[in-house]
Amino acid sequence: MLLSAASRGITVTQPEAVTVSEGQDATIECKTDPEISGWGLAWYQQKPGETPKLIITGVNDLYDESFSRFSGNGARGGTDFTLTISGVQTEDAAHYYCQSVHYINSKYVFTQ
Repeated sequence: MLLSAASRGITVTQPEAVTVSEGQDATIECKTDPEISGWGLAWYQQKPGETPKLIITGVNDLYDESFSRFSGNGARGGTDFTLTISGVQTEDAAHYYCQSVHYINSKYVFTQ
């Protein structure tokens, strides 16, 4: 069953922006409340006019080899997660979203 995250008291917090110079590493944080269910955390990249692209699943599993400079970190069932981009390039400029999965009152709840 898919339910609204807001109606279930779930919050997902990310920074408004992260600014780095080309060649530096960038780290984007994602905090969830409550904790995720198992490995239920994914990261997406979205550029203007394009659909979101899945980068990371299961907290730290790379979904697409074209994102080889990207890595996810965090603990199973945790609340604090990061997406790191190594050696940022101009084409990495985009919106990045984390999506979490929670198990609340015997129901799976997906944030969006």
